Amino acid sequence: MRLRISRLVANTRTSQTINQPIACVSAGDVERIVRRDFPKEHVNPVMETLGNYARESGSRELARVQVAALKLAQGDLESLQKWISAATRDYRDVLAAAEYPQCIQRGMFALRELPAKEKQQIIDNDWKQYQEWLLK
Repeated sequence: MRLRISRLVANTRTSQTINQPIACVSAGDVERIVRRDFPKEHVNPVMETLGNYARESGSRELARVQVAALKLAQGDLESLQKWISAATRDYRDVLAAAEYPQCIQRGMFALRELPAKEKQQIIDNDWKQYQEWLLK
């Protein structure tokens, strides 16, 4: 897995930024996770659900959004369908919930008010839990 760093502007008035890692995942990662997290009999319906999103979304972050939905679904097909539906409305909600759960829980506006060390610890914790899940 490759890693990119993105600079997300958290406060344009003071030019504070938050550096958050972004996973680069592939269609191969999507298939591997489907086979890892879902029972064999659900693989085809899961791939069909993900394929429906691919046809509807036109997202350039397709594999990343699909992996995020798989993470949030936790091996449950019905849950996956709900997360894919949410991604169709706004894929950023799914990415944020999957990749940055502690940041979202704190709130991005509240996060910017934290001391730099505490902010970085939250970001590092989010990245660590994401990598552990992705690579298990």
